[in-house]
Amino acid sequence: MVVKSKLDKSALVKFRLDKAGMFMVFDEPVKNEQKTRWKKMEFIGRKKELTALEHAYQAHGSAFMPVYGRRRVGKSELIKHFIKDKQALYFLGKQAPPRLQLKEFLRNGASALNQPLLEQAQADDWQEAISLVLKQVSAEKKIVLVMDEFQWTAGACPELPSILQSFIDDDWGGRCKVFLILCGSYMGFMEKKVLGEKSPLFGRRSGQIFLKPFSFIEAGKFHPHRSTTEKAKVFFICGGIPYYLKFFSQAESVDIDIRKNFLNEFSALAREPEFLLREELKELKKYFGILTALSTGAVNNREMARITGIEERTLFYYLNNLAELGYIARHYPLTGSKPNPKQVHYKLQDPLLRFWFRFVYPNGSAIYQMDEKNAFMNLIKPHLEPYFGHCYEILCRDALGLLYRKEGLTCSYEVGEYWDKDVQIDIVGYRRDGVVDIGECKWGKVSSMGRLLKELKMKIASYPNTDNKTINGRLFLRSRRKLPDDSNIQVNSLDDLYSLA
Repeated sequence: MVVKSKLDKSALVKFRLDKAGMFMVFDEPVKNEQKTRWKKMEFIGRKKELTALEHAYQAHGSAFMPVYGRRRVGKSELIKHFIKDKQALYFLGKQAPPRLQLKEFLRNGASALNQPLLEQAQADDWQEAISLVLKQVSAEKKIVLVMDEFQWTAGACPELPSILQSFIDDDWGGRCKVFLILCGSYMGFMEKKVLGEKSPLFGRRSGQIFLKPFSFIEAGKFHPHRSTTEKAKVFFICGGIPYYLKFFSQAESVDIDIRKNFLNEFSALAREPEFLLREELKELKKYFGILTALSTGAVNNREMARITGIEERTLFYYLNNLAELGYIARHYPLTGSKPNPKQVHYKLQDPLLRFWFRFVYPNGSAIYQMDEKNAFMNLIKPHLEPYFGHCYEILCRDALGLLYRKEGLTCSYEVGEYWDKDVQIDIVGYRRDGVVDIGECKWGKVSSMGRLLKELKMKIASYPNTDNKTINGRLFLRSRRKLPDDSNIQVNSLDDLYSLA
């Protein structure tokens, strides 16, 4: 595909090609249109999900697959990549009157099936519109019918799930084979109105895909020429959300990417968390207060109530909503015993929200009074390394399961952390083979390995090993360091973690 446009001569511009599930970038400053070079990035990851979709598509007869997950996680890109070589009708729901949506659906059908007259057809409801489209599909062929952002379409037409149920139960009238994909970002809506027991569609799906963010390894594939340290820093900020990862270019440093994407009020990510939360939640001031408290170190109800002014007994409602959206998570000290509710800690799970509420939101006024460089150097840069150190602990906990797989561990396990009034342990791997792994993470420079080993052994001794399990020590360092010959501690560097596949 060739795109012609008058462009700023110094611009580094990205163009996204939705139909191919890819995007194109200029990989050098543009001098003129004749000398423009394009670089194509292939579709990254999602092999299991694509296999599941292909399996449902290839099965005999019709099929129904819901695809859901948080916003920006790549649901639409996954589906568009899947249907690029198939007969498919893709419809994107929106907040619009039903008649306008019906008209757009028929227009999309006319284009997908190469039936121009279908665009001129009139339909009074979804039953009639879908029937008109199915009449144009050859009985020998299968069509993929995609209804993306399904919550908006169903919101404008509450009876739509029942209409789709009648089509599925009637095998789409026997006209043709249909692979129906319903996609939505509102997880509560999808779980209740599509997957829930009270939904007309309950029990009719061939499977479902709950699309999760990329792992740190998959996220690193968006920037193959960056060092592992830079890949990790990008992951600490963007997490595994492809939409965010694409804003961090390969040509510039992470520092410059932060300035460009968060300290420029016109950039896409500068107010992304605000837009994200506004779409999902009401009473934004209270949620902003809670997220700000969490980003500055508050972990329990008492601390959050003190900072936000929200009564402890009402905090649960707001925390539960944030947890359901996947933005925060509940943590308990991992000992193998049943968690004690009184020991719960709440932590920001979403990396972009964690970064934005730690650095951007509290400094909003100052940021826009300063230029990008000075705002970064004065308000963010001095605090980045300690912040990255905390994020590194989260990455290492994610990596421990991959290390177990590489090491051939076959038993079940849990990965978490442990804390009490006397000790904080970064990583606990509680295994069902009689072993507990205690891990210490160090993102910064290690001045003394001897001192670090002594600290780890102290934490091992402080762990409440009530089941008398064997305890192993692990160190996670940014760069590999040599241990004393008599040490039985396992060491993994950042490079080691990114080599796990």
